Amino acid sequence: MGEFANQIVQVFARKASEQGGVISGDNPVAYNATDPFRLWVIQVVLIIAMTQLLSLGLSRIRQPRVIAEVIGGVLLGPTVMGRIPGFQNAIFPQAGMPSLVLTSTIGLILFLFLVGLEIDTRLLRRNVKASAAVSVAGLLFPLGLGAALGVAVYKEFISPSVNFGYFLLFTAVAIGITAFPVLCRILTELKLLETEVGVVTLSAGIGNDVIGWVLLALTVALVNASSGLTALYVLLATVAYVIFLLYPGRWAFVWLARRTGSLEQGTPTPLMMTVTLLIVFISAFYTDIIGVHAIFGGFLAGLIIPHENGFAISFVEKLEDLVSIIFLPIYFTLSGLKTNLGLLNNGITWGYVVLICLVAFSSKFIACAGAAYATGYRWREAGAIGALMSCKGLVELIVLNIGLQAGILDTRTFSMFVVHALILTFITTPLTLLFYPEKYRVVVGSKARVDTPETGPAAPKPISDSTTKSNFALILEKVEQLPAAMTIANLLQSQDFAASQETLSAPTTPDGKEDEAFGSSSDLKHKTLPPLSPTISINALRLIELTNRTSAVIRSQEADALIYNDPVVSVFKTFGSLNRLRVSANLSVVNYDEFPSAISQHVRDVEAEMVIIPWSRGTTSIDTSSIEHEHPNGNGQNTTHNPFDGIFHKTTTQDQTSSVVYSEYIRNVFLNCPSDVALFVDRGQQQNHTQHLFLPFFGGPDDRLALTFLVQLCAKTGVTGSVVRLRKTEEVDDDDEKKVVSAEMVLPIVHMTMAAADTIYGHQTTQTRLASDTADNVLWGRYTTTSPSSPTSPSSLSRITFTTHSTSTPLRKLTELAAAEASATSTQRRSMIVLLGRSRRMAVEDLKGELKDLGASGPAVGSSVAKTLGDVGAALVGRNVNASLLVLQAAAAVGV
Repeated sequence: MGEFANQIVQVFARKASEQGGVISGDNPVAYNATDPFRLWVIQVVLIIAMTQLLSLGLSRIRQPRVIAEVIGGVLLGPTVMGRIPGFQNAIFPQAGMPSLVLTSTIGLILFLFLVGLEIDTRLLRRNVKASAAVSVAGLLFPLGLGAALGVAVYKEFISPSVNFGYFLLFTAVAIGITAFPVLCRILTELKLLETEVGVVTLSAGIGNDVIGWVLLALTVALVNASSGLTALYVLLATVAYVIFLLYPGRWAFVWLARRTGSLEQGTPTPLMMTVTLLIVFISAFYTDIIGVHAIFGGFLAGLIIPHENGFAISFVEKLEDLVSIIFLPIYFTLSGLKTNLGLLNNGITWGYVVLICLVAFSSKFIACAGAAYATGYRWREAGAIGALMSCKGLVELIVLNIGLQAGILDTRTFSMFVVHALILTFITTPLTLLFYPEKYRVVVGSKARVDTPETGPAAPKPISDSTTKSNFALILEKVEQLPAAMTIANLLQSQDFAASQETLSAPTTPDGKEDEAFGSSSDLKHKTLPPLSPTISINALRLIELTNRTSAVIRSQEADALIYNDPVVSVFKTFGSLNRLRVSANLSVVNYDEFPSAISQHVRDVEAEMVIIPWSRGTTSIDTSSIEHEHPNGNGQNTTHNPFDGIFHKTTTQDQTSSVVYSEYIRNVFLNCPSDVALFVDRGQQQNHTQHLFLPFFGGPDDRLALTFLVQLCAKTGVTGSVVRLRKTEEVDDDDEKKVVSAEMVLPIVHMTMAAADTIYGHQTTQTRLASDTADNVLWGRYTTTSPSSPTSPSSLSRITFTTHSTSTPLRKLTELAAAEASATSTQRRSMIVLLGRSRRMAVEDLKGELKDLGASGPAVGSSVAKTLGDVGAALVGRNVNASLLVLQAAAAVGV
């Protein structure tokens, strides 16, 4: 074969190898300047995996994510994994770093845009005197000590080629600056935003942060300028741009936001998103070309975004995941890659590290804590403010990277300052908790709260009957819960909305006859109806999950304003006004794990007698191939929705876990709530204005609560009730008798499952069981033996039927009765709600065995159902009874 033929073969072989990739022996790790994507993906995957792994452990000790990102970079860098032969050149080669640096710079610009957007200057007005004192003291004193520290560090470690004045200015800024983004997250995590400490620290942090960025921009401008005159021009160009952007630029942006309808809707349109991103990158480009770092342009662009109507929150939601999950870990991992702790190899170096930490912490702590104490705060509050203001975190690392890039710092001093930033960020949370534990906290005013304007705030409860409840707490978490919340709230009204103080006559039909559906003339004609009852009050608590996202932090900061724009609160508040209900609303932004404790605190604050939790997950597509449908109208389709369908039926949305997770949260509420608890499992049936209530009565405190509550609900016109007392006739054998005797003294215990606590109770003693049986009989006799027309009896008894059944299989009998009742109710075009006691505490009968047998002959019911609803509720769910459920548990203070 000739030379030409050999060259052709080599060309085609090379092309085939390039097209074949790894199949043809190509090395994906090898850096290719014309196609750096493959190595970039490997680097990003490794960085994100390392960051996520570290953050899982550090988050459990309440440490911010930035610590995991920097430590991950240190581990991947020359300090640890860089010592593995070939690792650095293979994964992070010097030639492949520019693509990683470019990605991190873009991410950092977007992050600084979010930081600027997060700063709400309206917060500066909150407690101006103390905030200004803390902010000024937290700048002047640290700046002075930082400059003094810079003298010693410069003489020991810095090359004489670095300008001495610039280094002192940079060191002063590095010591004096406060990491506002991390500070916000620590305040939110520790639930300090609504306390005096949180208000002052947040306000002081804003001023401190803005001035720190200005000083850093000045430092960079001086370093990059070739002469003093050039630095002056850079400074003037920066000031002119800031004025232009914050005034005419912001006015034009707000005008365009109003013009496009984005501000009124609270959501930016695609046009506004395009304009905003262009402003961010053009602003970054401008600050970069005039000699100031590009990130300052992104920061300034964030300051022009308005915070009205949740507009800023919507912006953050569209960008934060991409920035926080991909871009930021890359940037801060690069900081770790530049950190070489191996250079800190002698006592003098570590001595200066300790000195930097002491100066940075003491200058901030003493100055800020002293200013707070001088303005009237107690020593604990002042100590917490000082500890929080000494936090470094994200901003400090950005400052250090700018110093390294500008040549002010070398690798050794950069590593020293990185270590100090990590240490000070790490100790912020434990020091704050040490100075300011929960029992010493003072909340500013109250939580975000709004009342219905027509009715005003809830009046004190005038209860004439000890069994009648008038003050309720209603929990709202999702918009899907609103139909269920409205249904149960409407049911709580003791009288119809149509009733008024005016004299009414029965309406007539077109033929001139009285409308029988409304009532007869003997009942209504020329009759003055009593005024609406003012005693029922509903205190709604809107819960929003607090996450690590910036949007959640902003929501927490703006809770006072957010409650007026929150759609869930607005809809329910309007519903209360239209139905003449006393409705007040609170909004709380907390971690999901803290929902039960937030509910318990809300119950104590409003002194609620009962907390009601609606459970409605919205639409879920059910795989009908595995379900046998029964419909009373015979159309072969079951239109009811069961929130537990995801547990024991296959769903096409594959969301079985959601019900299990939510049930754990419900069980925690049952376990910890200090008041009576009612769980309303809405199955989407409430299509009519009249309801029928069905109650299986086995006995015990929960069933007694359910019975008294049913009597109260039936006071509303159009609501009827059926109560069935079920007695188990099966004889107890000798073995069971021994089990009861041996377990008589077993006390209630808390059993921990994989996900959360569960309430498991042993058998009650003979004494408590007799007392409970007596209480059951007294209550049952009160409602069944007294005439409904008696003055001492509730008027609702005339709408309730009472029956008794004795059977050896009470659960099976119950499901049959409930199914028949539901079918009859549906035929009458009415909806049915089953009231039942949860009976996980002091249950009269042990029904677990029958529940298991019942499940063997029907759909399998997961253990979470019984643990959440109790055995009776699990039986109704498992047999797919066509009715909604209202599961009640009496407060723990109820003895028998």
